[in-house]
Amino acid sequence: MASGTVATDSYPKDVAQFIEQRDGCDHFRGEEAYDAERGKFLAEQLQQLCTGTDKKLARLKSKYRANRQVMAKLGEYEERIESPSR
Repeated sequence: MASGTVATDSYPKDVAQFIEQRDGCDHFRGEEAYDAERGKFLAEQLQQLCTGTDKKLARLKSKYRANRQVMAKLGEYEERIESPSR
């Protein structure tokens, strides 16, 4: 995922880490569980990559509210992807 690294170099480290995690989360959110094994794999990936990203996004938006470049990038992500119980 070298291209992702290049794209995130211009962001603060915490923002770059969020981008990498959330992009992985969003990738697996769009995948189909065509059998039980794949369903289990996808559930594990979603648990690992998506858990906590709603709160991270909110924190980063608050922290970088004066940084137009960061806010533009963070604005590309859905604010709520996790179920309310998380």
